Amino acid sequence: MLIGEVARHSGVSARMLRHYDALGLVRPTGRTTGGYREYSAEDVRRIFHVESLRSLGLSLKQIGRALQDPAFTPSALVSDLIRWTEDRLERERELLERLRAIDASAPAGWQDVLRVVELMQGLNSASPARRQQTVLSGQDAGAVPAELLAGAVLTEPDPVVAGALRWALARSGGDAVGTLAAGVHAEDVAVRRRAVQAIAAMPGTPGAAAALADALGDPDATVRGHAALALGRRGVHAAVPALVRMVVEGRNDVDAAEVLGTLSQGRDQDPERAERILTALTDELARPTADSATRIRLTQALLELPGTTARDTLRHLAHDDDPAVALVASAFSGVLDERAPHETRGGPGA
Repeated sequence: MLIGEVARHSGVSARMLRHYDALGLVRPTGRTTGGYREYSAEDVRRIFHVESLRSLGLSLKQIGRALQDPAFTPSALVSDLIRWTEDRLERERELLERLRAIDASAPAGWQDVLRVVELMQGLNSASPARRQQTVLSGQDAGAVPAELLAGAVLTEPDPVVAGALRWALARSGGDAVGTLAAGVHAEDVAVRRRAVQAIAAMPGTPGAAAALADALGDPDATVRGHAALALGRRGVHAAVPALVRMVVEGRNDVDAAEVLGTLSQGRDQDPERAERILTALTDELARPTADSATRIRLTQALLELPGTTARDTLRHLAHDDDPAVALVASAFSGVLDERAPHETRGGPGA
């Protein structure tokens, strides 16, 4: 077949076929009387071999070596190709994220584009001080794309810079919950922790409560704790089991007890809600596996609850077999009696 016919059948341009010939990759075995290239069936098969290897990302030089050296083994080269492709995909992913951040900022001109690029470069700096300065100066210069801040907060290891990012994100007013919610489901527990902390700092944002509710089932106690505190402060009763568990385990137990107290009172003053929280605490107190320190924390949590039932429970615990628990309960019972003398003593005429 002549070069034009080969080009039509193979899809490889005549110009590329001539290039293959010049490189020695695919040289036609014959020539016509007029000097035109003439390809045999074996030549055409070799062209398809070259194109197949090109589709894997091999260079023409690598293809020539692969086809000419019988001892050449593909395993090492394929491994290199995998690594190079992964690196390229990562670079392209980063580029795509930068482009999306610029697009989300709705730039009015190239100065706006350059400002966002400068922000991204600052946020990617190896210096925590520069990253923090970038966050603060970006807020002063104008609106920073919320998605850009959300992506940065998920990867920020420095607690001071992370705090600045959460502050800026809460002030941005942008829709970043989608990006943060994806972080709640990340494999890396550090990313999940940062995501929940950032969402917790954005009260009232649409989608925040749902993302935090998902985090209540996280295997990591810190993630669950951040989510439970944030939801409890929003009045979400589903956080109660996680909050009680925090008191039992001694993780931010003071904060958890305060939130339980707020939940038990609530805006609607629902007595059944307070009773359910009290029951959850007393059930833990009654567990035979609860040690003295755990029972003291649970007793302290009762101080945050309203109503006479909590005070009655503390009076009962004042006679507990554990002297430490009894001492704490007795002291707290006296505090509650001083807070509400009419309730605790039956009021006038009692």
